[in-house]
Amino acid sequence: MEKKKWNKKKTVAAALIVTFVWVTLWLLQCLLVPKYASEVVEGNLIAEYYQEEKDHDVLFIGDCEVYENFVPAVLWEEYGINSYIRGSAQQLIWQSYYLLEDALRYEKPDVVIFNVLALQYNEPQREAYNRMSIEGMEWSMSKVGAIQSSMMEDENFLDYVFPILRYHSRITQLKREDVQYMFSRPKVSYNGYYMRVDSKPATNIPEPKRLANYQFGDNAYKYMDMITNLCKENDIELILVKAPSLYPHWYDQWEVQMEEYAAENDLKYINFLELQEECGLDFNTDTYDAGLHLNLWGAIKITDYLGQYLIDECGLEDRRSEEHLSKIWEEKLAEYYAEIERQKVLYGVE
Repeated sequence: MEKKKWNKKKTVAAALIVTFVWVTLWLLQCLLVPKYASEVVEGNLIAEYYQEEKDHDVLFIGDCEVYENFVPAVLWEEYGINSYIRGSAQQLIWQSYYLLEDALRYEKPDVVIFNVLALQYNEPQREAYNRMSIEGMEWSMSKVGAIQSSMMEDENFLDYVFPILRYHSRITQLKREDVQYMFSRPKVSYNGYYMRVDSKPATNIPEPKRLANYQFGDNAYKYMDMITNLCKENDIELILVKAPSLYPHWYDQWEVQMEEYAAENDLKYINFLELQEECGLDFNTDTYDAGLHLNLWGAIKITDYLGQYLIDECGLEDRRSEEHLSKIWEEKLAEYYAEIERQKVLYGVE
């Protein structure tokens, strides 16, 4: 009898020790992972999607050419279109595929919009960008696929499963925000849109570099086909877009390939570089970083064009009469306009 009690005590003690170790490691991991709060805030974009009510008419996928150039608040306020941007910095096309696949676990939009600049990359590029696109994903087979397709040669799958293995060295670089945001991150986007209201004219645009090969790679095309097929299987209209960024350069040879791909697959394709005049873009005032991305005022202009296009060409309906959705957007718009005013003061914009 005494032996059984002793064994039970040892079992309980062992369980408590294991629990203590796991809780300690978990707390350390929460402390050590980057918070993307005051710097490189784009690292928080992917995770914010899971906080949303999933009833979107339109989902955007892609890199900074979607999350800095299209404004879901405008699509709602002017056209009654409920949209969200699942964008991230240098989001590679296979990451876009798995983010879309992940989103379809929660909802099925009428339209998916993909920015085609990512086709220039045929293989993984940088670990830092991989992590900003992947770490915010909730665990699923889609996240596993995103990790496996994105890892650099020196990356390890377990480092994504247990981020403390990757970030343990940050113990000597901790800041106040690492403690402040251990368990929750600050909101940095407005339905996935990253806002900037300041202006920096587009001057001295670099001359385009000559490329050894202008053909998009087989791996990039493989995932483009996978996105196309995934949309068709789910009765979703896929629209390809090229944002009007002046740099990086969009080559004529790339444009031909996109026009041909859209025609062969019966897809709509909008090149906003060719619509600058129609949209009223002025790169003296409508960009905050000399032509790489649009500021809010430029993004409003091309979003307005896109909203009318979605109504006219895709048959999307105005949902502003839906009481529940309108109430959600009333709160979102209040935050959106408050951020505009905050940034106007911050950047000295009238």
